[in-house]
Amino acid sequence: MTDAFEPPKIVPLGPRLDANTGERVGELLNAVRGIAGKRLQQCLGNLFEHVDDALFDLAEKAENNATQTHYFDGMREVRKRRPAVERSFLATVNRELGGLTGNATTASATPAPAMAELSLVADADLEESLAITSMGSKHESRLARDLFAINQRLSVICGGRKVEDSSNPIAPAALSQAFRLALKELAADMRVKLLIYKLFDRYVLSTLEELYADANETLARAGVLPQLRVAAPRGGTATRTATSTASAATGGTGTDEAADPAAVELLQTLHSLFVARRGGEAPASSHAGHAGGPPPSAGELLGALSVLQTQLAAGSAQQSPSMVDGTGNFDREAVSQLKEQLLGQLGALRGMRPSHVAGVDEDTIDLVGMLFEFILDDHTLPPEMQALLARLQIPYLKAAILDRKLFAHRQHPARRLLDALAEQAKGWSPESDRDNRLHDTIKSIVDQLLHEFDDDLGLFERLLQGLQQFHESNRRRSELAEQRVAESTRGREKLEQARRRAAREIVERIDGRKLPPLVHEVLARAWANHLVLVLLRQGEESGEFRDALRFVDDFIASTRPVPDATSRQQLRQLLPAIERALRQGLANVAFQPQDIERLLAQLRDWYGQQLGEPARVAAPNAPTVAETAPVAAIPESIQPIVEQHAEPEELPEESVPVDTDSPEWKQVEALQPGIWLEFQLPDEPMVRAKLSWVSPMSGRYLFVNRRGLKVADYSPQELAVLLASGHAQVLATNALFDRAMSAIVSRLRQPDAPNSPDAG
Repeated sequence: MTDAFEPPKIVPLGPRLDANTGERVGELLNAVRGIAGKRLQQCLGNLFEHVDDALFDLAEKAENNATQTHYFDGMREVRKRRPAVERSFLATVNRELGGLTGNATTASATPAPAMAELSLVADADLEESLAITSMGSKHESRLARDLFAINQRLSVICGGRKVEDSSNPIAPAALSQAFRLALKELAADMRVKLLIYKLFDRYVLSTLEELYADANETLARAGVLPQLRVAAPRGGTATRTATSTASAATGGTGTDEAADPAAVELLQTLHSLFVARRGGEAPASSHAGHAGGPPPSAGELLGALSVLQTQLAAGSAQQSPSMVDGTGNFDREAVSQLKEQLLGQLGALRGMRPSHVAGVDEDTIDLVGMLFEFILDDHTLPPEMQALLARLQIPYLKAAILDRKLFAHRQHPARRLLDALAEQAKGWSPESDRDNRLHDTIKSIVDQLLHEFDDDLGLFERLLQGLQQFHESNRRRSELAEQRVAESTRGREKLEQARRRAAREIVERIDGRKLPPLVHEVLARAWANHLVLVLLRQGEESGEFRDALRFVDDFIASTRPVPDATSRQQLRQLLPAIERALRQGLANVAFQPQDIERLLAQLRDWYGQQLGEPARVAAPNAPTVAETAPVAAIPESIQPIVEQHAEPEELPEESVPVDTDSPEWKQVEALQPGIWLEFQLPDEPMVRAKLSWVSPMSGRYLFVNRRGLKVADYSPQELAVLLASGHAQVLATNALFDRAMSAIVSRLRQPDAPNSPDAG
């Protein structure tokens, strides 16, 4: 009897179809193209009718103005480019359907859209690739029966050329790829494109049953396999195993509400990639005829892992290569070799080394192995912390075998613990952890897992709570230190800004005139400091500041020559106001009364000389004008300001021109407080520092270590130069697990990746 899953080898076409007649083949294929074109055009129109509303809803809920602008820009772009996207999509599908009648040998050498996607990923955006792959996989599994029938009928009318899901232009994966190509017409933000993909899933792929039903009915009426029994195809091993993998990841039911749908789809994608790298077939885990017997059970795997864990914890290696080198650092090769060690240990325990493990278990072993390989390569972690965390590979593999939900649930305690450890480790450096509190805390958690974890998953939750308490106590201390540093820096900047402003006001009013040394000293030192204090206390809009500037004008005017009686009279009228203002201003900058009187006496004598008056009788022990001029009686504690800022508008020497269109400049502009950077300056130790504060006055970036102590502050220009030269590097902000999963998918999709994830 012919298997119901396979088409019969002899196909009765009936009187209405001559498969060798090109004209008849063309008519039937055109009929399918017409059905597909009409249905897809309707579905696509329905999709675009909902784009505006969906984008508008997201714009209303946007967390900031920039995100909202992205969505509104996307709405305008979609309206503008919709006709081009529709034309491109429909033309691609139509062209691919027409190409089914081409040379079979040539066509079969062309990679199917889904597999082409797997090999082109180096330059593809990960989110977009995952969206495409997940959509195709989900609907091909859902529509397996309908697809099987349409594939068989298309094979017949195409002269016996085998048409499968991977080569069928109206299969979900192929349609998803065609839509991706069409969206290249759209110059929109990736968030907008991902939303459109979701709508494509909802309004196009989810309605394909109708298209397939119409096409199958039309071909059956034309005599193409009219008696074909619709059944799921054989050879769906990868799809079925991927489904079982996802089901296991969600606790076995496949409907666990706590599972992250995106994570479940990611696991399905990863399984497909693992299968592809192993040669296109999932491991035949159910067959007992392999050398080495049946695949090991979960209990056997856990037992063998416990032996390896004990050896690692004890630092010995009687039955496996050492996982710790002579200096106590984690052996990098041990991570990639764990699978081989595990099989060897299983052989020692059962007396015969198994040749394979079950598909789900192999996926888990490979995934955990690649996770820890990523940890050892992740520049976000300091090398010392990489070595510490890498020792957790065996406990995490045991946890993943015990609870498949680890990779599908973002809130899984083991996943949260690893993310929290990595986040704490990111800011570690020997300089910021001189008391080794953070290092010892992380090491203690690693040691506890190595020595104590057997099958109690609650240990991860307890250790996570302890780490959170440690973080909270340190956070409060570091925040107080950060606040003090920021306030101190803010105060210094306000003082510097006020000093520059005072210097500029005085220099502009002097305007190159040569003033008497006595007057210049008063302005450059005493009165400049008075201006600074007024600016800091009352502000530049205050009446006090305006009065202080008016004094500068009057004081400078009082030094002009007085050649006639009128000008002498005007000077005499001005002097009382000058003296009153000076008394008040000098007292403001902490002049002692005797110093004020000495300075005023000098000025009176100088003005007397200008007015031609006889010299005053000197007070007992008071210095004469000849003795004191041209130096004013100003205490040394009153520092000069104007001389330090002779060109106050000049840029600081360290400022350098930077290309504001450069990637580094845009990177600087995107920095937000809380982001960590690594600085490696020439001839200096590596430093990791967090951006704590950006000055609203100077624009300088203040960096602190994990204890909240200042490490450095840089202008935006300086920071861009450091980034461009490689002396500074921004550390990743997303969670370790998310970074690792993205990297693993990208690695598996590389065309030159090894055939198996653990290949040497």
